[in-house]
Amino acid sequence: MLVWFLPVFLFFLLIGLPVFFGLLAAPGLLLWLNGQERDITLLYRNVYNGIDSFPLMAIPFFMLAGELMNRGGITTRLVEFSQALMGHLRGGLAHVNILSSMLFAGLSGSAVADTSALGSMLIPAMEKQGYTRKFAAAITAASSVIGPIIPPSGIMIIYAYVMGESVAALFLAGIVPGVLVGAGLMMMVKVMANKYDFPVASRKYTWGERGQASLKAFFPLLTPVIILGGILGGVFTPTEAAAVAVAYAFVIGFFVLRTVNLRDVPQILSNAGITSAVVLLLVGAAMAFKTVVSLSHAPEQLAAFILTLSENPLILLFLINLLLFIVGMFLDAGPAIIILGPILAPIFGDLGVDPIHFAIIMSVNLTVGLATPPMGLVLFVASAVSKERVETIAKAILPFLAVEIAVIFLITYVPAISMTIPRLTGFAN
Repeated sequence: MLVWFLPVFLFFLLIGLPVFFGLLAAPGLLLWLNGQERDITLLYRNVYNGIDSFPLMAIPFFMLAGELMNRGGITTRLVEFSQALMGHLRGGLAHVNILSSMLFAGLSGSAVADTSALGSMLIPAMEKQGYTRKFAAAITAASSVIGPIIPPSGIMIIYAYVMGESVAALFLAGIVPGVLVGAGLMMMVKVMANKYDFPVASRKYTWGERGQASLKAFFPLLTPVIILGGILGGVFTPTEAAAVAVAYAFVIGFFVLRTVNLRDVPQILSNAGITSAVVLLLVGAAMAFKTVVSLSHAPEQLAAFILTLSENPLILLFLINLLLFIVGMFLDAGPAIIILGPILAPIFGDLGVDPIHFAIIMSVNLTVGLATPPMGLVLFVASAVSKERVETIAKAILPFLAVEIAVIFLITYVPAISMTIPRLTGFAN
């Protein structure tokens, strides 16, 4: 009977129950109907146990660092730097939007923060230059998925925590795929710019002006260098790196740029606390949900079923990508990783797929799901920022989703894209 936990959970989602409550109510109901009241206690105890983890402390720290950076006007400096490099191209502001997302990814690691911070600034600017609001919102949502791919990444911290992988290896493996997504989106913008005669954002900056823009963005851009450099150099753990990122963001905002003052601190802490609480509660609920998965023996049954379809790992990877893409339409990346990671990763590990490679396939696929209709979270954030209907944005984003899907399959079938940097640095075999 417990194998019905997933259909019941999906039913709760369809009737509008929040994910956190659905993750607990579905298995709780089935355990009660199955006469396993003692396991219900275990289920809800695991909500706390799932959150009570030192590695997961990195998530609220990175959220706080991103909030400090955003409140300190860092977003504006990144946009100015991006415009200095790419504003003179046709479709310049669309290119600036994508490049800003790639740079912002190294600060926050959050697609929602990216959409909110950059969208509130660039969507009105793009509309003023003649872009349609739906296109501006669509490119903002599409490029924001780069946030959780390029390190630091909250979902990769969650994956590493659940599956016992190296956070540093996952961070390094995400660099090239994230850049590849950004490059693919820029190529699509170039094609559309030539077809629809998109406007040029600004004149071509001189090298001196680009140098000035680079100096303004220097300290923010140093953040990912400090984080990755410290982790790779063995100076601090990923969790400690997140705390270092907060301290660095605080020093930059308060003393170097002087764009943050003490009056801003309560609001910064409140925003970071609320966002972190949402993520951690979902992680706790998903870990409890995972308990019922193991009780139901669903992983073994699913593994047996998958292996009946084919023993060719290439065909199975194609089918799993389709499954993950569909799951990403309805479920947030964090809970999906916690629920499906322990089921799918061992299957492909036995088939010879490198665990780090599979982690990137899963993370990128589910991250793209954040911008996929009908339930993509960043679509709703982009809608709130732009005041454009979600359905309209969903139609406008389809060409960019096609690019991101192509990148997912490229990452899947060319392991060197994600594995080269971890191997060169000794974090993968």
